[in-house]
Amino acid sequence: MLLLAGGFLLTALIYAMVGFGGGSTYTALLVLAGTDYRAVPVISLLCNVLVVTMGAIAFARAGHFDARRSWPLFVLSVPAAALGGRLPVGETLFLGLLALSLVCAGLTMLWQPFWRREPAPAERGSGWLEPLAAGLLGFAAGVVGIGGGIFLAPLLHVRRWGPPKAIAATSAMFILVNSLAGLVGQALKGAAATIGVVSHYGALFPAVIVGGFVGALLGARALDPKWVRLVTAVLILYVAVRLALRWLAAVS
Repeated sequence: MLLLAGGFLLTALIYAMVGFGGGSTYTALLVLAGTDYRAVPVISLLCNVLVVTMGAIAFARAGHFDARRSWPLFVLSVPAAALGGRLPVGETLFLGLLALSLVCAGLTMLWQPFWRREPAPAERGSGWLEPLAAGLLGFAAGVVGIGGGIFLAPLLHVRRWGPPKAIAATSAMFILVNSLAGLVGQALKGAAATIGVVSHYGALFPAVIVGGFVGALLGARALDPKWVRLVTAVLILYVAVRLALRWLAAVS
C-alpha cells in the first residue's frame, strides 16, 4: 500500500501542475494492484476531485478561468458523466472500455498539441464540436473514472480555444464537475457495496491531497514536467496493452 500511495502522490503532483486530476494513471495503478474493478472508478473519481479542486482554485485565483466561455463545455458533459456512472457494466466490458481509454490517454499525452506552451493565435470560443466532445468525455469519466481533461486540453489547443493557462484552468474545472457527477451516478448505481474496498485504500487520499497541493502551487506559476509525463504516457500504454490482452482472453 505504501508503494501505491507513493505512486498516487507522484501522479497527483505531476498532473496538478497542468490542471489535470490524474484519473487515467490512478486507474492504471489500481488495476495493476488488483483492485476490485467495481471500486476502481469510485477511487479514481474521488482522487480526481481531491486534486483538481485545489488546481481549479489556484487557476481561478490567478484569473485564468472564464466561466462565461467555459459553460458550453459542461452542458452535456455533466449529465453524461452522471449517466456513465449510473450505467451497470460487467467486468469484461469494463476492462475493454478501460483499455481503450488508457490507449487514448497515452497517445494523447504523446501528441504534440498536448505539449504546446505558446498562446494559440486567433483565439475563439466553443463551437458545436467542443461541447459534443465534452459530453462523450463526461460519459467516459462516469464509467471508468477518467476525468477527461487529458483529452479535452489537446482538443481545445487544436481548436485555438484559448491560451494554455486558460485551457488548463478550464480542464481542471471540467474534471472537477464531471468527477462529481460521475460519483453521483456511481452512488445511484449502488456503489455503496464498494465502500469496504474504497476504505481499504484510504491511504491514497492523503497522498493525492499532498501531491495535488504541491503540484497546483507549482503549476499556477510555470513548471511543465514534460519528460516525466512522457514516461507516464509510456507506462499508461504498457498497462493498456496488458488490459487489452486480459480483455481478449476474457472474450475468447
